[in-house]
Amino acid sequence: MYSSSSSYLRDVDSIVGNSVWLIISLVLAIVGGILIYFLFLSRKNDGKFTGFAGWLYDFLSFKKMFLEALLKITYLVVAIYITLSSFAIIGYNFLGFLSALIIGNLIARVVYEFSLILLVICRNTTEIARNTKKSSNEENK
Repeated sequence: MYSSSSSYLRDVDSIVGNSVWLIISLVLAIVGGILIYFLFLSRKNDGKFTGFAGWLYDFLSFKKMFLEALLKITYLVVAIYITLSSFAIIGYNFLGFLSALIIGNLIARVVYEFSLILLVICRNTTEIARNTKKSSNEENK
């Protein structure tokens, strides 16, 4: 009886300790996020940093999109997986094998192309906005 109650108390202490740490983590994350945003990522710091700090500034301010490279890598992984896994069907049904191989890769390609189209639209819109802002600033001078 004593053993089970001490085990219960240990479990409660562990849950309370974890809950306290989660609350402290949340408060530190909020404070840290606000401080980094206003002190490091302010517009006055644009182009001010070089090296790792410059890379970190670009990364945290979303100036460089890493999603495009990630999408290309995941597409290659998915296409290779679809191709290799379709060979598991070849012993049962050759038509099923061809369907999985061709249609599976075609569907994967279309899905990834639509995702990349959204990224290209975002990049082009950003570039148009930047060029419009530059030309309006030059006209006002």
